[in-house]
Amino acid sequence: MSYEMSSEQLRDEEEALRNQIRELTPEQRKEYYRLEGQKIKDPDTYAVLNWFIMAGLHHFYLGNTQRGVINLCVMLVGLVFLPFLPIVGVIILVGIVIVELPQLFKSQQIVHAYNNNVMRELIHKVKSNNA
Repeated sequence: MSYEMSSEQLRDEEEALRNQIRELTPEQRKEYYRLEGQKIKDPDTYAVLNWFIMAGLHHFYLGNTQRGVINLCVMLVGLVFLPFLPIVGVIILVGIVIVELPQLFKSQQIVHAYNNNVMRELIHKVKSNNA
């Protein structure tokens, strides 16, 4: 999934996906919307997890467990160093902020791209289950 798409491109992609959903049979649409309710993510929740806790929880929220674990471990290492080697601890924590801050500003686009990808996968799944 590409987070580099513009908001307009993401909206166009979503509209194309919504058109594909409209073409599903009533049974397929019912199944699609049931699955969609379980998988679609909220951009505001993602932003809050990113803003308040720069420890990678927003990565877990979108299912990127590996990056979340790495982020959490680096954050913990930075906190451990803080009392003993404050400069190293601060550098690590500032590094995390520098890496994660752009994601906060792009949270709407990141989650929109994620949700479009979920929609695409669910359409394919629903179509293949009834084929």
